[in-house]
Amino acid sequence: MSSRFGKVAVLLGGKSAEREVSLKSGNAVLAALKRNGVDAHAFDPAQLPLHDLESYDRVFISLHGRFGEDGTIQGALELLGIPYTGSGVMASAVGMDKWRTKLLWQAAGIPTPEFELVGADSDFAAVEARLGLPLFVKPANEGSSIGISKVKQAGGLRPAYEEAAKYDPLVLAERFIGGGEFTVGILGDAALPVIRIVPANEFYDYEAKYLRDDTRYLCPAGLSETQEAAIRAQALQAFRVLGGRGWGRVDFLMDEAGKHYFLEANTSPGMTDHSLVPMGARAAGIEFDQLVLKILEMARVG
Repeated sequence: MSSRFGKVAVLLGGKSAEREVSLKSGNAVLAALKRNGVDAHAFDPAQLPLHDLESYDRVFISLHGRFGEDGTIQGALELLGIPYTGSGVMASAVGMDKWRTKLLWQAAGIPTPEFELVGADSDFAAVEARLGLPLFVKPANEGSSIGISKVKQAGGLRPAYEEAAKYDPLVLAERFIGGGEFTVGILGDAALPVIRIVPANEFYDYEAKYLRDDTRYLCPAGLSETQEAAIRAQALQAFRVLGGRGWGRVDFLMDEAGKHYFLEANTSPGMTDHSLVPMGARAAGIEFDQLVLKILEMARVG
């Protein structure tokens, strides 16, 4: 039994729209910890009171979405004084909010696709004209591509907005960038190798992420050494601008001219068999169990 970590709670499940993904991630993490002799236990905050965590020495957060990666559980763990994995309260809250993430990145000079906030009283035709078609519409505070639509025809923004607004009152319309989808994992002070995502369906939606086996992941991503190094360095900067720490993931798009635009940051990425950070780590020579232990080692309070 590995005693250096003490008794570890793996937070999984929760009550967000991403509960099922979180259960998969958490169980994969739990199995890895147990394989390595860690005294680890599943803890579902949707079913157990948080004060039960007081009997644990450390927490591995495998929650996704609201109440898991939005600063809520991080604040509770701060109050309890229990070391936890990943980013703190502020970075978790900002990273969950795509709108405020973009505002910070714009202020720091980090490229991000042009966007507008839309509401029920927006002039949808004018927004379509300004951003151009196609465009993407997404709730500001959901992950796993939940509530996202691609608007391809004039007049499509209003119903796409109404779909996204089911998940969050803040809804973004975002300019389409069509040269490819990519991601960069963050581990400690390093950015992992870039992965190019090639979905078989129209874009990297929930189905492509978790249900299909024909999504292709290319690592190496087909970038030049110079370009990959520059993007990895800026991905780490983008994560740090939000206050991110420990581990995470930054997603970006590329246009046809080869210019990159950072899309969003994920402070509690998936750890399923389809997940991207384990792929990037493996490309860097870090196997899944080793990755899980490295993340747990970085757990802290405050």
